[in-house]
Amino acid sequence: MRAILFPDRAVLRVTGEEAPKFLNGIVTNAVDELAPGAAVFTALLTPQGKIVVDFFAVAADPEEGGGFVIDAPAALASELARKLSFYKLRAKVEITERPDLAVAVVLDKAPPDDLGLVYPDTRHAGLGWRVVLPREGMEAALKEAGAEIVEMDFWQGRRISLGIPEGGQDFIYGDTFPHEADMDCIGGVDFNKGCFIGQEVVSRVERRDVARKRVVPVAFTEGAPEAGAEIKAGERALGFMGSSAGRRGLAMLRLDRAGEAIKEGVALKAGGVELELIKPDWADFPFPGEAGVAA
Repeated sequence: MRAILFPDRAVLRVTGEEAPKFLNGIVTNAVDELAPGAAVFTALLTPQGKIVVDFFAVAADPEEGGGFVIDAPAALASELARKLSFYKLRAKVEITERPDLAVAVVLDKAPPDDLGLVYPDTRHAGLGWRVVLPREGMEAALKEAGAEIVEMDFWQGRRISLGIPEGGQDFIYGDTFPHEADMDCIGGVDFNKGCFIGQEVVSRVERRDVARKRVVPVAFTEGAPEAGAEIKAGERALGFMGSSAGRRGLAMLRLDRAGEAIKEGVALKAGGVELELIKPDWADFPFPGEAGVAA
C-alpha cells in the first residue's frame, strides 16, 4: 500500500440542515442523496458554464456534524468558500475552512476504514482512495496503517497514464467547460439531477455533442514538451500541452483539427516534439484517428 501526501489540497465543511438541498442546487453532480461516506467528483461553474473549481464532495456522518466534507484545490479553497457563502442566501448552511485537516491518496489496496474519512477517487478506479486526516500526525498515521509514503511524481505518473485531467495543469480554471475537461466522461456531471449553476450551457453541449475541444492523452518518444507549449499540425494551431510524466502527457486539443491532421498524415507537434494521441479507456466520444470517425 503506497500513500501520497497532498499539500496542494484543502478541506472545507458544508454543514447545516439544508446543506444537501443547498449544495445539490448549485454543483454539477447529485449530492442530496449520498449515503454517509459516499463521495462524488463535481464542480461549481460560472453562470456561463465554465469551471470555477472542481472538487470531491463527501457526505459526512450525522454523528460527525452531517453535511459534506469538501476536498478541493488548496489554491482555490478560500475562493470556493466565498462563492458558496455568496450562493447560500438565507439557507441554513455553514461553510467553514478546515486547515487542521489534510488529504492523502492511497494506492494498491483500500486503507483501513478507521484510518480517517476514506472514499474512492470516483474519476477512475486506478486512482485509488482518498483519505482526510488531521494534518498534524498524518504521515505517522499512514505509516502506522502500513502505507509506504511515496513522492507526488508517482501519483502524477499514474494520473497522466490514465488520462485524467487536473485543473490548473491541463485546463484553465474559469475558461474551460466541463466537457472540455472530460468531466462528462469521468463522472463529474449528472445530466438528470435538475438545476445547477451553468446547467443550461452544459446541457446544450451534451445534447448537441458540440465539445470541439477536450483534454486527451498523448505519447512521445523524445523529451516531454513544456507545459503550455502550443500544439500544431503544420502551421495550424490545435491546442496546448498540459502535464507530462515519462513519455506520456495530456493535451488540450481541438478534436476536429487533430482528426483532419491525422487523416492527412500531418504530424502533431509541440515544441518540435511529435505527439501520438492515445485513447483512454473511459472515452465515450468519437476519438481522432479512429476508424469511422469523420474528420
